[in-house]
Amino acid sequence: MHSMLKASVAALGALAISASAALAGSHGEKLSGDLVIFSDMSNPAPRAVMEGMVERFGAMHPDLNIELTVIDREAYKTQIRNFLTANPPDVANWYAANRMKPYVEAGLFEDISDLWEGPIGEELASTKGAMTLDGKQWGVPYTYYQWGVYYRKDIFDQYGLAEPKTWDEEKANCQTLLDNGVKCYTIGTKFLWTAGGWFDYLNMRTNGYDFHAALTGGEIPWTDDRVKATFANWRELIDMGAFIDNHQSYSWQEALPFMINGEAASYLMGNFAVAPMRDGGLDDSKLDFYQFPAINPDVELAEDAPTDTFHIPSGASNKEAARAFLEFVVSADNQTLINNGENLGQLPVNKNSGVDDDKFLKEGFAMLSSNSPGGVAQFFDRDAPAEMASIAMEGFQEFMVFPDNLDDILARLEQARARIY
Repeated sequence: MHSMLKASVAALGALAISASAALAGSHGEKLSGDLVIFSDMSNPAPRAVMEGMVERFGAMHPDLNIELTVIDREAYKTQIRNFLTANPPDVANWYAANRMKPYVEAGLFEDISDLWEGPIGEELASTKGAMTLDGKQWGVPYTYYQWGVYYRKDIFDQYGLAEPKTWDEEKANCQTLLDNGVKCYTIGTKFLWTAGGWFDYLNMRTNGYDFHAALTGGEIPWTDDRVKATFANWRELIDMGAFIDNHQSYSWQEALPFMINGEAASYLMGNFAVAPMRDGGLDDSKLDFYQFPAINPDVELAEDAPTDTFHIPSGASNKEAARAFLEFVVSADNQTLINNGENLGQLPVNKNSGVDDDKFLKEGFAMLSSNSPGGVAQFFDRDAPAEMASIAMEGFQEFMVFPDNLDDILARLEQARARIY
């Protein structure tokens, strides 16, 4: 639900990146033998991207026999542990942060920290934290996209509002909108995860990325006063009436018309929401974007940017070729190509890549490539284990409707934490 990729794709086939733009091998050696790749990039656009990368890498290494197996994304999730254990490929797709943790702890992913010690470490700096466990790096990212606040610029202009940089400015803007009969935010929490986005940002802005990662990692009690401070900030907006009514009845798509019709002025959402908002009639003169504002001035600004990754299984047979493939995947030219609007339509992770001439992609790329020490989170339902994420997001939705239930909600989440981790 966090990867909304364009279904149309230009044929990548014969398009070649110059050999000078990618490394011939991990250390310049000639690559040979078999390179076995398992991928979950099964939707049409991602599949064509994956096939294009294999074709271009193969053209650079004619003595290498590349075997690509593409598995349906949902089936891949249930099969990955089995194939990593029983008959591992040389390269496998997966996700960053907590989603890779079980396979790292089981010894199924290769430590590739030495790759990150070279130029890659600087070029991919924004995602290093998401690829790091126990002080080591276990894979490379190939695409991500930003979250943030998309807003009706024309409505802000009408009431003399500027993009807020602080929490007080955010609340002041919100009050002006409410005074004029406009809700501050649309949201649809019927499927829960959208409320997870609000918790992520409020918690990271209140307590910082490291605290947020420790909380989703089960290391901090949900009854901690710092967690309660996050909910106190959230409650300020709820008590103002900032969110649309009956949001628990709407999906994220069903909440779009409130913004398109001007009944609500903004939406905390991923960049995949831009296309349907444009389709609904909001051109770039009416639609704009800002980074979620600071709450605690002592906390660096971290972002939600769900990140898709490649890994080398620890049981791989051709680790030399696998490492060269990972280096090729994250090269600036390849990153530019696979993430453009004709292909994935997302953001390159390499800060030296180019980005499509799209207002929101450019803003997101600048925000995420700034090397801010704030960190990049993966979104609540990727950063927390599945069962914990489900119980917590139910609690977030309940809190937005019945904020007086907070103590009961946090006690329930703490019970779940004690049992799940």
